[in-house]
Amino acid sequence: MNLESPKVTLDKSAEDTFNFLSDVKNFEKLMPENISKFEVLDADKFLFALKGMPEIVLKKKEAIPNSKIVLGAAGGKLDFSLTADITEVDATKSDVKLTFAGEFNAMMAMMIKGPISKFIETLSTNMSSAF
Repeated sequence: MNLESPKVTLDKSAEDTFNFLSDVKNFEKLMPENISKFEVLDADKFLFALKGMPEIVLKKKEAIPNSKIVLGAAGGKLDFSLTADITEVDATKSDVKLTFAGEFNAMMAMMIKGPISKFIETLSTNMSSAF
């Protein structure tokens, strides 16, 4: 299952955007209002939970300076990734698109598609005002 957020244009350089997203503690600023828990576990890993959902641990798996950051599930029963693709528009603007990718059975995919779509859309929307 692959889901994409709408592309957002930020009034930040690609480098500033990359640096912001590279620091996992900044993801707390991007979370939806219904977050019930957020905890930084180490420099590359954080845990979060949304009301009514299980806790999820994400770990930074890959970072390509100023263009891409990949977060992946760290343990748990589900294997998935959340990728932020950063594109430089000019020296003071960048575009960001989030992509969620995971292998799920049909029943699980049907149950989580709506909430995950809304979640990545909220993350990308909140980027505009987070920094």
